[in-house]
Amino acid sequence: MLLSPLCDVSSSVGLPVPILHRSTSDGSYNFHYSMYFHKTNLSTMTAAWLLPIVATIVAAASGGIVAEVLPNPQHALWTVIVSYVLWGTGVPLAMVVLVIYFQRLTVHNIPPREVIVSVFLPLGPLGQGGFGIMQLGKVAARIFPETHTLSLAADNAGEIVYVMGWLTALIMWGFAIVWLFFALASISRSKFPFNMGWWGFTFPLGVLTVSTTTIGKETPSHFFDVLGTVRIPFRNFFDIPRLAACDVKYDRIMVVPPTDA
Repeated sequence: MLLSPLCDVSSSVGLPVPILHRSTSDGSYNFHYSMYFHKTNLSTMTAAWLLPIVATIVAAASGGIVAEVLPNPQHALWTVIVSYVLWGTGVPLAMVVLVIYFQRLTVHNIPPREVIVSVFLPLGPLGQGGFGIMQLGKVAARIFPETHTLSLAADNAGEIVYVMGWLTALIMWGFAIVWLFFALASISRSKFPFNMGWWGFTFPLGVLTVSTTTIGKETPSHFFDVLGTVRIPFRNFFDIPRLAACDVKYDRIMVVPPTDA
C-alpha cells in the first residue's frame, strides 16, 4: 500500500510565535520569534484537526449571505470573489486532512470514548462547504450579469457557476453521508458517558441539515426536504443531555420590571 509508511508516523510541528519585548534600558521595543514544537502521532490524531480549517469555510458561506443583501453590485462582486477564495482555501485542505484521518481509522482503533464524538466533525466542512458553494452560486447568478463579469460567456457565466455549485454540493453531500455512516458505526461500538465533548454533535449535524434543506429547495423532489426536517429533531436529541447538565435553576431568576425615571 502506498500509505503504509504513515502507519507509525510521528512528526514535530513548529509554530513561530512573534513576541514583542521591551528593553529596560532605553524603553525601546524589539521583536523576536519563539518556536514551539508539538510532536504528533497518527494514532492520537482526531478529527479536531479540521476545526481550524472549517473556519475559512464558514467565512466563505457567511460571505455568500452578506453578498446577497449588499446594495452595491461591485461590493457584492468582491465579497463573492473573496468568499470563493476562502472556500478554495478551506475545502481542499479539509479533504487532505480527511485522507490522513481515514488512514488513522483504518490502521488504528477508533478514538477513545472521551473524544469519540469527534468522529462527527468531518461532517462540518462537507456540510458547510456544500451550503457555501450553493449560496455563492446563487449570488453569482445575479451579480455576474449586473457587473459584466466574464462577459465573453454571453451572460451565462453566473448560471454556469450556479449549476456547478449545486452539483459540487450534491457530491459533497454524498461524501458526507459516508462519514455519517462511519460516525454512527464508531459510536455504536462503545458506550461513552456524557461530557463537554458532546458539543461536537451540534455544528456538524446542523450544517449537514442546512446543506440538505438547501439542496431540497433546488430540486422538485421532497426527499431532501423531508430528510432535512427529520435531522433537526435528531440533532436536538443530542443537545438535551448537554442542556440538562447545565442545571439551570429557573426559580432563582428574578425579573425586575423597569421603573420610570
